Amino acid sequence: MDLPARDGDGYLANMNDWSEEVGKAMALADGIELDEAKWSQILQALEYYEEFQSVPPIRKFAKHIGIDQKEIFALWMTGPMKPITKYGGLPKPTGCV
Repeated sequence: MDLPARDGDGYLANMNDWSEEVGKAMALADGIELDEAKWSQILQALEYYEEFQSVPPIRKFAKHIGIDQKEIFALWMTGPMKPITKYGGLPKPTGCV
């Protein structure tokens, strides 16, 4: 699959280019395996964004989905909001991610 244009950080240049297939292909191209737990968090971040028109900080996101933020960090092994938003086709998070 040819990926849509991405910026220097790997985020989509145009959010409208996102689909589940694109998100999964982006992760694969970046060497990231998206298991069910990770994909579920991506979809929950999309729902949050649609409702509030913003990317949540990690604390707010963890509370929103009812998972301790330490578990989210352990799952992603990095600042989780960056890959969650990147592969969800969302804007780059700002602040504490």
